[in-house]
Amino acid sequence: MLFSGIEILSDTANLARLSEGLAVTVRIAVITIIFALIFGMVLGVIALNRSKIVQIPYQIFLQAIRVVPQLVWLFLFFFGFAKWFGWNWGGETTGIVVFSIWGTAEMADLVRASISSLPTHQTQSAAALGLSRLQIYLFVLIPQAIRRLIPASINLATRIIKTTPLLVLITVVEVLKVGQQLIEATILTNATAAFWIYGLIFIIYFLICFPVALLSRKLEAKWSVQ
Repeated sequence: MLFSGIEILSDTANLARLSEGLAVTVRIAVITIIFALIFGMVLGVIALNRSKIVQIPYQIFLQAIRVVPQLVWLFLFFFGFAKWFGWNWGGETTGIVVFSIWGTAEMADLVRASISSLPTHQTQSAAALGLSRLQIYLFVLIPQAIRRLIPASINLATRIIKTTPLLVLITVVEVLKVGQQLIEATILTNATAAFWIYGLIFIIYFLICFPVALLSRKLEAKWSVQ
């Protein structure tokens, strides 16, 4: 009886709908990761400033993002801020904004930690050669921090991808939502529909995230011994 539901996955229409949902998932994840990398790099460099004027707002922002679950932020933006400010945002836009803010905060702390871990004599030597503060970051600190940063950045990317299913709760029709719709349409005629559809979604996420996570571990192991 368990294998009777496999015919659901042989239906090209069902697979096409799942592919469309997957495309939405990938689009949101890619846009979010790009924004997180760009803004996170900038904020991370700014966070190196020891001034209280910088550190207090930065720590409040970082802790607020880390302490409050992403789902709460999604609801706050989609149901709260949207009505308060009159934003005409759809679920996909809201997801990109919220996940980009979250990713930016996490990326910024990774950048800050990576650069801070470099020996202080690197900065002192560069300054002695007459390099400006900007040149020191661009040509000395950031290039050296990249090796420490890339594995953690890849890991953050996988976390962003794995968090996208939360968007189903704010009306985004991504791959999980499509799966739920297919289950609802077939569950009365096929009791094992949920097993096969969720099983396929499991495999999809595994095939996307596992190679990325494996790459992160390999890079971390390789560069940690150099």
